[in-house]
Amino acid sequence: MIELNKKEFKENIIEYLKLFYRKNIDEATNQQLFHAIAYSLKNTIIEQWMATHKTYEEKDVKTVYYLSMEFLMGRALGNNIINLKAEKVVREVLDELGIDLEDIEEEETDPALGNGGLGRLAACFLDSLSTLGYPAYGCGIRYKYGMFKQKIIDGYQVEVPDYWLEEGYPFEIKRPEYAKEVKFGGYVRMIRDEQGRDRFIQENYQSVKAVPYDIPIVGYGNNIVNTLRIWDAEAINTFNLESFDKGDYQKAVEQENLARIICEVLYPNDNHYAGKELRLKQQYFFVSASIQRAVSKYMEKHNNIKNLPEKVCFQLNDTHPTVAAAELMRILLDEYCLSWEEAWEITNKTCAYTNHTIMSEALEKWPIDLFSRLLPRIYQIVEEINRRFVMDIKKRYPGNESKIEKMAILYQGQVRMANLAIVASFSVNGVARLHTEILKNQELKDFYEMYPERFNNKTNGITQRRFLLHGNPLLADWVTKKIGDQWIVNLPHIDKLTAFSEDPISLREFMDIKYHNKKRLAKYIKEHNQIDIDTNSIFDIQVKRLHEYKRQLLNILHVMYLYNQLKKNPNMEFYPRTFIFGAKASAGYERAKSIIKLINSVGAVINEDTSIGNKIKVVFIENYRVSNGELLFAAADVSEQISTASKEASGTGNMKFMLNGAITIGTMDGANVEIVEEVGLENAFIFGLSSDEVINYEKNGGYNPQDIYHNDLGIKEVLDQLINGFYTPEKPNLFKNIYDSLLYSNGYEKADPYFILKDFRTYEAAQKRVAEAYLDKERWAKSALLNTAKCGKFSSDRTIEEYVQDIWHLEKIEPK
Repeated sequence: MIELNKKEFKENIIEYLKLFYRKNIDEATNQQLFHAIAYSLKNTIIEQWMATHKTYEEKDVKTVYYLSMEFLMGRALGNNIINLKAEKVVREVLDELGIDLEDIEEEETDPALGNGGLGRLAACFLDSLSTLGYPAYGCGIRYKYGMFKQKIIDGYQVEVPDYWLEEGYPFEIKRPEYAKEVKFGGYVRMIRDEQGRDRFIQENYQSVKAVPYDIPIVGYGNNIVNTLRIWDAEAINTFNLESFDKGDYQKAVEQENLARIICEVLYPNDNHYAGKELRLKQQYFFVSASIQRAVSKYMEKHNNIKNLPEKVCFQLNDTHPTVAAAELMRILLDEYCLSWEEAWEITNKTCAYTNHTIMSEALEKWPIDLFSRLLPRIYQIVEEINRRFVMDIKKRYPGNESKIEKMAILYQGQVRMANLAIVASFSVNGVARLHTEILKNQELKDFYEMYPERFNNKTNGITQRRFLLHGNPLLADWVTKKIGDQWIVNLPHIDKLTAFSEDPISLREFMDIKYHNKKRLAKYIKEHNQIDIDTNSIFDIQVKRLHEYKRQLLNILHVMYLYNQLKKNPNMEFYPRTFIFGAKASAGYERAKSIIKLINSVGAVINEDTSIGNKIKVVFIENYRVSNGELLFAAADVSEQISTASKEASGTGNMKFMLNGAITIGTMDGANVEIVEEVGLENAFIFGLSSDEVINYEKNGGYNPQDIYHNDLGIKEVLDQLINGFYTPEKPNLFKNIYDSLLYSNGYEKADPYFILKDFRTYEAAQKRVAEAYLDKERWAKSALLNTAKCGKFSSDRTIEEYVQDIWHLEKIEPK
């Protein structure tokens, strides 16, 4: 084993400070100390990294390339220290140098490479792949500014650049030797070669150089280090002096501007044509670079491209990287001169697709005019894939035009990427059992009937090393004290905690840890929000991407309802509640941004109202991310997982809260179904329509929410407060768009499409059960402990093992 050497680690910190900053320990800032410590730690990581890849080369292993637009990694320093099992050595050295490790960790900026659950899942998967010893690359984009850093100003979300690279990032390594050219635009010329084969040449194109930066992904205590490869764009010719001398200054820097803009932000606003074009450029940019490099790396060791599927698998993380199938076809056809049939067989054995949602906006569709102009050769290939596929449909379903309408890749002027992903992949998986069944029986039913062998389920998971061992050290230490440390690499072992669920002393210890974590979060909220919260109150937390189907709106409408009840009857029995929200809304998603403003407006009124005796507080956590998420998961009493049934593919926040001893209030949606199976219905608070009921309503045109509005005075009062200026007297119509969406249909959307009013009363009843249960301290403690004890299924280690056995077929590398 290559381990961290205490003497060398200490000497390196001192030397790095001198080399980079010309400073001694006592002169350095915490930011400078962070860099010195990170670089010193990286020395050991690189030794393990090099040894890992040497082993991969010697064994000629099969590798999975996990293609994803997002990797929400979180801070690396603390996680790397834990996975190196070097905490004791690091703390000893830093103590000797008079440095506080917690202060240094706070200096690290979260890498702005992702936004929501999709990106965090990818990060958990990379952690598990390394810890389990499977060869893998994560492949994505080195965004300069991430999605955005969220500021809350006067209750509104304001997007500002998240320049996480401003101070440099010590854990990355630039690899210019692996740069690849990526081409956009131009036209395709066909020629006949000497063997009489048609050859296709792209001409008059613009291109950029894709340059990889590698970040180590350290496995837990096993000497295995895999790679997250993020691609940056550089101009091939940075400056055209001839154009500059002629006074054409814009043309002089044209290539540089093209390169610069590709990697600036995650998910550019695509409400306009330029945004759509940039997003498609981003997708092709990182996919093309990743596949070019993977193929060339394979060919360095092998001389037969036809055996590529034996050594390479491309996993498409949702529809964003779907263009990978056409790009691989391009390389095989145009660079290796294979026949269509040979290239298609290889592609169809190499690509696998994960579907993460049934929401239409995520099942990407591109205008054909944009796609064909930007990627002319790729479009030709997609056209041919579609032509052959439509022929297959006609053979199997003669005369059935509706099948073509639903399944064709090209239809009504659009390129339908999810359809391409299914047709081109040998595996199509959902991410929770319920989600996969909905795909098979509803959303992708036609494809399932045609390719039943391709469909499978892989319920998502999270890494316990990040979200318990690192994020909640007090609870992690307690768990290890009770049952040993095997849970760190074998989470089902944590079920041994069940034996302590009847022990009053253990239950008290467990809740004491929760209370300490609540105080830690209260301190964070006081510093960042200037709100004093009652640490004895119920911490009811909903943190996730803000989308209407996730129903943050249901949550805040219920808060408004409770406030109305308290105002009418200040002496009613009511256990104090702190409602905590955290969410980013996409920059162009106006209704979601209105919901953020509503949450903050409600909070501003309630938090200042002394007449209710501080029984309700509302907090919005600005710029929710992995690092403050760890504080939230550890402190939560109640985990809000209240999406409209059938809409949430899986969820992973539900698992993070469960692991940390929070009790779920939620619908039977996504992985909630499986969580309830593990922990028992008596240890969760379930409400609302079932997925079948939602789907049935949708098939029959929805329901009439005005019936509820006119017949339920409590709900009517809450909705009227959206338009009577109760929370925003200066702008009484500020939330009319929300009010209208709940009550009225329009040209493209039914009234209350996410069944908020339909589920309101069952949600309110479930919240009453929460309050009643919390009063029974022993009962609550037992339920909370059992949530932690029963979360063994939801480790990303289990998920990855299933991917390996059923899809990727990788060889496990044992540590040396």
